[in-house]
Amino acid sequence: MITARATQDLSRFSLDLAGLRVRHAAVDGSEARFSRWEKKLTLTPARPIGKGETFKTTVRYGGTPRVFTAGDGGEEGWIETDDGVAALGEPTGSMTWFPGNHHPSDKATYDIDVTVPSDYTAVSNGTLRETRQRGKRTTFRWHNPEPMASYVASVVTGVFDISTSTTDDGLPLYTAVDPDEADGPVDVPDLVPEVIEWATDRFGPYPFSSAGAVVDHLPDLGYALETQTKPYFQEAPDTTLVVHELAHQWFGNSVTPRAWQDMWLNEGFATYAEWLWDEEHGHRTAQETFDSFYDGTHEESEGIWDFPAADPPTATRVSDAPVYGRGAMTLHQLREAVGDRTFFGILRAWTREHRHGNADTEQFIALCEKKSGRDLSDLFETWLFSAEKPDVD
Repeated sequence: MITARATQDLSRFSLDLAGLRVRHAAVDGSEARFSRWEKKLTLTPARPIGKGETFKTTVRYGGTPRVFTAGDGGEEGWIETDDGVAALGEPTGSMTWFPGNHHPSDKATYDIDVTVPSDYTAVSNGTLRETRQRGKRTTFRWHNPEPMASYVASVVTGVFDISTSTTDDGLPLYTAVDPDEADGPVDVPDLVPEVIEWATDRFGPYPFSSAGAVVDHLPDLGYALETQTKPYFQEAPDTTLVVHELAHQWFGNSVTPRAWQDMWLNEGFATYAEWLWDEEHGHRTAQETFDSFYDGTHEESEGIWDFPAADPPTATRVSDAPVYGRGAMTLHQLREAVGDRTFFGILRAWTREHRHGNADTEQFIALCEKKSGRDLSDLFETWLFSAEKPDVD
């Protein structure tokens, strides 16, 4: 069921849904006509919906969800694992398992119930409110009370070792680790609260009412994902990857880009969090990491000059190297220009002022100029918008 508020008068409306068979649709309890065209499900309610009116839509559907293959060859959507499934949604995979408006600007709270055989666990976003066993099946009821973009919604099922605890501040933690990945490079249940405490000191209060992680056994997937409250790792992660995906809880999940073109506000910030962690834990300084990206010696620097970080040429390239590397380099140049006190004040103001909302690049630049009292247009033009590799002193 979807509860929504109309922002204009509606005689009909559409939802994104890929595959699956729709059997019935209703709006406010009355049957609605529906039609399908490619990935769009169009519903016509029994009566028009007025602007500002809140309404409830129920869609009954079924079938076998499918996998999407992205332009870069990566898989998303409903992905089979060795003992279950991982539903991953960035950027469009969520429409393979539930209908909605699958755009980052349209966030919602979620309740997700999943029924699995009783020797399996079903993990989703938010807090586990109830487990209910009936015969040989168990239903897991998950509640996510804070707004969430659909691309970071997730369901993962399988056989897991479960760790539950709380942080020193009382934040509930739920970590699921596939037994095949138990001997990884770090102890994920112990590392998660450590990273959250570190990030809270630098970026502001943790934005959600629960936290954790899922470590699955799907090594051929090739990527991890910042699924809200519980980042998804396809195999046992190292510290850097845990830092990156947890930083997304602030940058991307709480403060979500208004459009995909603003993805550097997610990936550049999470990448720079890696640089900060290294700097503060006795590894390379952020300047040294910046230099290795600039001169091309860093293992992740290939392709960072292909296009401006804030202007991906197509929607299929919003996760390419410039969005990560040049995005982080822009933040380092900003830090060098305004100083640490102002820089971290900007980050905390950003996460506070746009908490659980959407924001774009222009708003970030405006905040930087307001907090620093400086015209920073040349800096952002050089490092964020220019197609050329900048000169450095």
